[in-house]
Amino acid sequence: MFRGRHEHTIDKKGRLSIPAGFRTELQIRGSRPPILTNYKKHLALYAREDWEVIEQDLLAKSQMRPDVRKYTRFVVGGAMECPIDNQGRILVPPQLRQHAKLKSKVMLTGVLDKIEIWDSKLFEEDQLETMDNMEDIELSVDASSAI
Repeated sequence: MFRGRHEHTIDKKGRLSIPAGFRTELQIRGSRPPILTNYKKHLALYAREDWEVIEQDLLAKSQMRPDVRKYTRFVVGGAMECPIDNQGRILVPPQLRQHAKLKSKVMLTGVLDKIEIWDSKLFEEDQLETMDNMEDIELSVDASSAI
């Protein structure tokens, strides 16, 4: 699993170094290039095999539902293969950098089956919001795990 967080910089060409521990986990999870996609305020990097599970799950959902079509269009339509180069970097395409407002300082955070890539300032804002609402969040998470 991916866990922990690392602050890095993204250069003007969009190259971002993936921390060694995250690279190792990506390699363990498969030999094909990972997939990078957009989410609401950030990007997510998945090992290819994990991404394919998400695609299969979306295929199994009713494409007659407008919310499923919109979500699929947004997440899958934004997905791109991102090979890791010999220096351990990925190239974040301009449209994805723009979506996540990635300028220079970025936060890479391991979230179980994926690596989230955030603008550092937006990440801190999101963390503060989470801390401010932690009691409600804990109750919601606890309630969702009840059988």
